[in-house]
Amino acid sequence: MKNDAIIETLHLFPVLDSKLIALLDSLSTEEWERQTVASLWNVKDIAAHLLDGNLRGISVSRDKHFGEKAENIHTYQDLVGFLNQLNMSWTNAARRLSPRLLTTLLEITGKAYSEHLNSLNLWENAVFPVAWAGQEVSPNWFHIAREYTEKFLHQQQIRDAVGKPGIMTKELFYPFIDTLMFAFPHTFSKIPAANGTVVSIEISTAIGGVWSIVKTETGWNPDNSKHPNAHAKAMIDPDTAWKLFSKSWKPEQVIDKVILSGDVSLARQALNIVAVMA
Repeated sequence: MKNDAIIETLHLFPVLDSKLIALLDSLSTEEWERQTVASLWNVKDIAAHLLDGNLRGISVSRDKHFGEKAENIHTYQDLVGFLNQLNMSWTNAARRLSPRLLTTLLEITGKAYSEHLNSLNLWENAVFPVAWAGQEVSPNWFHIAREYTEKFLHQQQIRDAVGKPGIMTKELFYPFIDTLMFAFPHTFSKIPAANGTVVSIEISTAIGGVWSIVKTETGWNPDNSKHPNAHAKAMIDPDTAWKLFSKSWKPEQVIDKVILSGDVSLARQALNIVAVMA
Protein backbone atom coordinates (compact mmCIF):
# COMPACT_ATOMS: atom_id res chain seq x y z
CA MET A 1 0.00 0.00 0.00
CA LYS A 2 1.21 3.50 -0.75
CA ASN A 3 1.72 6.09 1.96
CA ASP A 4 -1.25 8.12 0.75
CA ALA A 5 -3.53 5.13 1.36
CA ILE A 6 -3.24 5.28 5.15
CA ILE A 7 -6.50 5.64 7.06
CA GLU A 8 -5.96 7.45 10.36
CA THR A 9 -8.11 6.06 13.14
CA LEU A 10 -6.03 6.16 16.33
CA HIS A 11 -7.46 9.51 17.40
CA LEU A 12 -10.99 8.09 17.12
CA PHE A 13 -10.59 5.17 19.55
CA PRO A 14 -11.10 7.35 22.68
CA VAL A 15 -14.09 9.01 21.01
CA LEU A 16 -15.77 5.68 20.24
CA ASP A 17 -14.92 4.24 23.65
CA SER A 18 -16.33 7.27 25.46
CA LYS A 19 -19.55 7.03 23.49
CA LEU A 20 -19.75 3.30 24.21
CA ILE A 21 -19.45 3.74 27.97
CA ALA A 22 -22.09 6.49 27.96
CA LEU A 23 -24.37 4.27 25.88
CA LEU A 24 -24.00 1.23 28.15
CA ASP A 25 -24.51 3.33 31.26
CA SER A 26 -27.84 4.50 29.81
CA LEU A 27 -29.28 1.04 29.11
CA SER A 28 -32.14 -0.48 31.03
CA THR A 29 -32.15 -4.10 32.16
CA GLU A 30 -34.48 -4.94 29.27
CA GLU A 31 -32.24 -3.19 26.74
CA TRP A 32 -29.21 -5.22 27.82
CA GLU A 33 -31.15 -8.33 26.78
CA ARG A 34 -32.37 -6.89 23.45
CA GLN A 35 -31.64 -9.01 20.36
CA THR A 36 -29.21 -7.48 17.84
CA VAL A 37 -28.81 -7.84 14.08
CA ALA A 38 -25.98 -10.29 14.93
CA SER A 39 -28.38 -13.21 15.12
CA LEU A 40 -26.63 -15.22 17.85
CA TRP A 41 -25.96 -12.31 20.20
CA ASN A 42 -27.97 -9.88 22.31
CA VAL A 43 -26.70 -6.50 23.49
CA LYS A 44 -24.87 -7.95 26.49
CA ASP A 45 -23.15 -10.53 24.29
CA ILE A 46 -21.95 -7.76 21.96
CA ALA A 47 -20.57 -5.79 24.90
CA ALA A 48 -18.79 -8.93 26.10
CA HIS A 49 -17.34 -9.44 22.61
CA LEU A 50 -16.00 -5.88 22.62
CA LEU A 51 -14.34 -6.59 25.97
CA ASP A 52 -12.81 -9.75 24.52
CA GLY A 53 -11.42 -7.69 21.65
CA ASN A 54 -9.67 -5.35 24.08
CA LEU A 55 -8.34 -8.17 26.25
CA ARG A 56 -7.11 -10.29 23.37
CA GLY A 57 -5.60 -7.28 21.62
CA ILE A 58 -3.61 -6.31 24.71
CA SER A 59 -2.58 -9.89 25.48
CA VAL A 60 -1.46 -10.78 21.95
CA SER A 61 -0.07 -7.52 20.60
CA ARG A 62 1.36 -5.94 23.77
CA ASP A 63 2.22 -8.99 25.88
CA LYS A 64 2.88 -11.54 23.09
CA HIS A 65 0.61 -14.04 24.81
CA PHE A 66 -1.43 -15.94 22.24
CA GLY A 67 -3.49 -18.21 24.51
CA GLU A 68 -5.21 -20.87 22.44
CA LYS A 69 -3.09 -22.06 19.53
CA ALA A 70 -4.64 -22.01 16.06
CA GLU A 71 -3.89 -25.59 15.03
CA ASN A 72 -4.84 -27.40 11.82
CA ILE A 73 -5.62 -24.13 10.06
CA HIS A 74 -5.28 -24.87 6.34
CA THR A 75 -7.93 -22.69 4.76
CA TYR A 76 -9.65 -19.35 5.30
CA GLN A 77 -12.76 -21.18 6.52
CA ASP A 78 -10.65 -23.12 9.02
CA LEU A 79 -9.51 -19.78 10.45
CA VAL A 80 -13.08 -18.45 10.53
CA GLY A 81 -14.23 -21.55 12.38
CA PHE A 82 -11.44 -21.21 14.94
CA LEU A 83 -12.26 -17.55 15.57
CA ASN A 84 -16.00 -18.26 15.82
CA GLN A 85 -15.27 -20.88 18.48
CA LEU A 86 -13.11 -18.43 20.42
CA ASN A 87 -15.79 -15.75 20.22
CA MET A 88 -18.60 -18.03 21.32
CA SER A 89 -16.70 -19.60 24.23
CA TRP A 90 -15.98 -16.12 25.58
CA THR A 91 -19.49 -14.72 25.25
CA ASN A 92 -20.91 -17.85 26.88
CA ALA A 93 -18.59 -17.42 29.88
CA ALA A 94 -19.19 -13.66 30.06
CA ARG A 95 -22.89 -14.19 30.66
CA ARG A 96 -21.83 -14.68 34.29
CA LEU A 97 -20.74 -11.03 34.44
CA SER A 98 -23.08 -8.21 35.36
CA PRO A 99 -23.70 -5.34 32.92
CA ARG A 100 -22.13 -2.93 35.43
CA LEU A 101 -18.94 -4.99 35.64
CA LEU A 102 -18.76 -5.39 31.85
CA THR A 103 -19.01 -1.62 31.47
CA THR A 104 -16.28 -0.99 34.05
CA LEU A 105 -13.95 -3.50 32.40
CA LEU A 106 -14.62 -2.03 28.96
CA GLU A 107 -13.66 1.42 30.22
CA ILE A 108 -10.41 0.18 31.78
CA THR A 109 -9.31 -2.06 28.93
CA GLY A 110 -10.36 0.38 26.22
CA LYS A 111 -7.91 2.97 27.55
CA ALA A 112 -5.14 0.38 27.91
CA TYR A 113 -5.62 -0.98 24.39
CA SER A 114 -5.72 2.50 22.87
CA GLU A 115 -2.51 3.38 24.70
CA HIS A 116 -0.80 0.28 23.31
CA LEU A 117 -1.96 0.89 19.73
CA ASN A 118 -0.57 4.42 19.92
CA SER A 119 2.85 2.95 20.76
CA LEU A 120 3.09 0.93 17.52
CA ASN A 121 5.12 1.86 14.46
CA LEU A 122 2.40 2.32 11.85
CA TRP A 123 4.47 0.84 9.01
CA GLU A 124 5.87 -2.24 10.75
CA ASN A 125 4.17 -5.58 10.10
CA ALA A 126 1.12 -6.19 12.26
CA VAL A 127 0.84 -9.21 14.52
CA PHE A 128 -2.00 -10.49 12.29
CA PRO A 129 -2.80 -9.73 8.64
CA VAL A 130 -6.17 -8.40 7.54
CA ALA A 131 -7.32 -11.64 5.95
CA TRP A 132 -10.67 -10.36 4.68
CA ALA A 133 -8.74 -7.98 2.42
CA GLY A 134 -6.81 -10.91 0.97
CA GLN A 135 -3.56 -9.93 2.70
CA GLU A 136 -0.94 -12.27 4.12
CA VAL A 137 0.99 -9.43 5.75
CA SER A 138 -0.47 -6.06 6.82
CA PRO A 139 1.10 -2.89 8.23
CA ASN A 140 0.13 -1.85 11.74
CA TRP A 141 -1.91 1.12 10.53
CA PHE A 142 -4.23 -1.25 8.64
CA HIS A 143 -4.47 -3.61 11.60
CA ILE A 144 -5.40 -0.60 13.75
CA ALA A 145 -7.99 0.52 11.20
CA ARG A 146 -9.41 -3.02 11.21
CA GLU A 147 -9.67 -2.86 15.00
CA TYR A 148 -11.47 0.46 14.63
CA THR A 149 -14.03 -1.14 12.30
CA GLU A 150 -14.67 -3.81 14.94
CA LYS A 151 -15.30 -1.22 17.62
CA PHE A 152 -17.52 0.85 15.34
CA LEU A 153 -19.49 -2.10 14.00
CA HIS A 154 -20.30 -3.68 17.33
CA GLN A 155 -21.23 -0.41 18.99
CA GLN A 156 -23.50 0.35 16.04
CA GLN A 157 -25.12 -3.09 16.44
CA ILE A 158 -25.98 -2.16 20.03
CA ARG A 159 -27.28 1.28 19.05
CA ASP A 160 -29.36 -0.26 16.27
CA ALA A 161 -30.89 -2.77 18.69
CA VAL A 162 -31.87 -0.22 21.33
CA GLY A 163 -32.77 2.63 18.97
CA LYS A 164 -30.11 5.05 20.23
CA PRO A 165 -28.26 6.74 17.34
CA GLY A 166 -25.00 8.60 17.83
CA ILE A 167 -22.10 7.35 15.72
CA MET A 168 -23.43 7.43 12.15
CA THR A 169 -21.54 10.66 11.52
CA LYS A 170 -18.97 11.66 8.90
CA GLU A 171 -16.24 11.73 11.55
CA LEU A 172 -16.85 8.18 12.76
CA PHE A 173 -18.60 6.36 9.91
CA TYR A 174 -16.39 7.42 6.99
CA PRO A 175 -13.14 5.87 8.35
CA PHE A 176 -15.13 2.71 9.08
CA ILE A 177 -16.54 2.35 5.56
CA ASP A 178 -13.29 3.54 3.95
CA THR A 179 -11.44 0.71 5.71
CA LEU A 180 -14.07 -1.85 4.72
CA MET A 181 -13.56 -0.90 1.06
CA PHE A 182 -10.15 -2.56 1.13
CA ALA A 183 -12.16 -5.76 0.69
CA PHE A 184 -13.58 -4.42 -2.60
CA PRO A 185 -10.75 -5.57 -4.95
CA HIS A 186 -10.45 -8.92 -3.16
CA THR A 187 -14.17 -9.56 -3.68
CA PHE A 188 -13.59 -9.33 -7.43
CA SER A 189 -10.33 -11.31 -7.53
CA LYS A 190 -11.89 -14.21 -9.44
CA ILE A 191 -14.30 -12.16 -11.55
CA PRO A 192 -13.29 -11.91 -15.24
CA ALA A 193 -13.64 -8.64 -17.16
CA ALA A 194 -11.92 -6.71 -19.93
CA ASN A 195 -8.97 -4.57 -18.93
CA GLY A 196 -10.12 -1.07 -18.13
CA THR A 197 -13.46 -2.16 -16.72
CA VAL A 198 -14.47 0.06 -13.80
CA VAL A 199 -16.82 -0.92 -10.97
CA SER A 200 -17.89 1.68 -8.41
CA ILE A 201 -19.67 1.66 -5.08
CA GLU A 202 -21.38 4.80 -3.83
CA ILE A 203 -22.40 5.01 -0.20
CA SER A 204 -25.09 7.67 -0.30
CA THR A 205 -25.66 10.74 1.89
CA ALA A 206 -23.12 13.22 3.25
CA ILE A 207 -21.38 10.60 5.44
CA GLY A 208 -20.60 8.30 2.51
CA GLY A 209 -18.47 8.52 -0.62
CA VAL A 210 -17.52 6.74 -3.84
CA TRP A 211 -14.96 3.94 -4.26
CA SER A 212 -13.87 2.34 -7.53
CA ILE A 213 -11.80 -0.57 -8.77
CA VAL A 214 -10.42 -1.05 -12.29
CA LYS A 215 -9.46 -4.28 -14.04
CA THR A 216 -5.83 -4.36 -15.19
CA GLU A 217 -3.34 -6.98 -16.36
CA THR A 218 -2.50 -7.67 -12.72
CA GLY A 219 -6.09 -7.97 -11.50
CA TRP A 220 -8.58 -5.60 -9.92
CA ASN A 221 -6.99 -2.54 -8.34
CA PRO A 222 -8.42 0.36 -6.32
CA ASP A 223 -8.65 3.61 -8.29
CA ASN A 224 -9.40 6.90 -6.56
CA SER A 225 -10.06 8.73 -9.83
CA LYS A 226 -13.56 9.97 -10.52
CA HIS A 227 -15.46 7.58 -12.77
CA PRO A 228 -18.84 9.14 -13.61
CA ASN A 229 -19.29 6.59 -16.39
CA ALA A 230 -18.26 3.43 -14.53
CA HIS A 231 -19.19 0.22 -16.33
CA ALA A 232 -21.04 -0.95 -13.21
CA LYS A 233 -22.15 0.82 -10.05
CA ALA A 234 -23.91 -0.07 -6.82
CA MET A 235 -25.48 2.71 -4.75
CA ILE A 236 -26.08 1.75 -1.12
CA ASP A 237 -27.34 3.76 1.84
CA PRO A 238 -25.12 3.79 4.97
CA ASP A 239 -27.46 1.74 7.18
CA THR A 240 -27.70 -1.01 4.59
CA ALA A 241 -23.95 -0.88 3.94
CA TRP A 242 -22.77 -1.59 7.47
CA LYS A 243 -25.20 -4.46 7.86
CA LEU A 244 -24.46 -5.92 4.43
CA PHE A 245 -20.66 -5.75 4.58
CA SER A 246 -20.63 -7.28 8.07
CA LYS A 247 -22.75 -10.20 6.79
CA SER A 248 -25.64 -9.31 9.11
CA TRP A 249 -27.75 -8.98 5.96
CA LYS A 250 -27.33 -11.06 2.81
CA PRO A 251 -27.21 -9.61 -0.72
CA GLU A 252 -30.60 -11.08 -1.58
CA GLN A 253 -32.12 -9.32 1.44
CA VAL A 254 -31.02 -5.86 0.29
CA ILE A 255 -31.67 -6.07 -3.44
CA ASP A 256 -34.71 -3.78 -3.06
CA LYS A 257 -32.70 -1.31 -0.97
CA VAL A 258 -29.85 -0.72 -3.45
CA ILE A 259 -29.59 0.79 -6.91
CA LEU A 260 -27.58 -1.19 -9.46
CA SER A 261 -26.64 0.37 -12.80
CA GLY A 262 -24.55 -0.48 -15.85
CA ASP A 263 -23.45 -4.12 -15.97
CA VAL A 264 -25.84 -5.40 -13.31
CA SER A 265 -23.99 -8.70 -12.80
CA LEU A 266 -20.79 -6.81 -11.94
CA ALA A 267 -22.66 -4.30 -9.79
CA ARG A 268 -24.35 -7.12 -7.91
CA GLN A 269 -20.96 -8.73 -7.19
CA ALA A 270 -20.14 -5.63 -5.16
CA LEU A 271 -22.86 -6.65 -2.72
CA ASN A 272 -20.77 -9.69 -1.80
CA ILE A 273 -18.12 -7.65 0.01
CA VAL A 274 -17.55 -9.12 3.48
CA ALA A 275 -15.17 -7.10 5.63
CA VAL A 276 -15.28 -9.30 8.72
CA MET A 277 -13.97 -12.79 9.35
CA ALA A 278 -17.03 -14.71 8.23
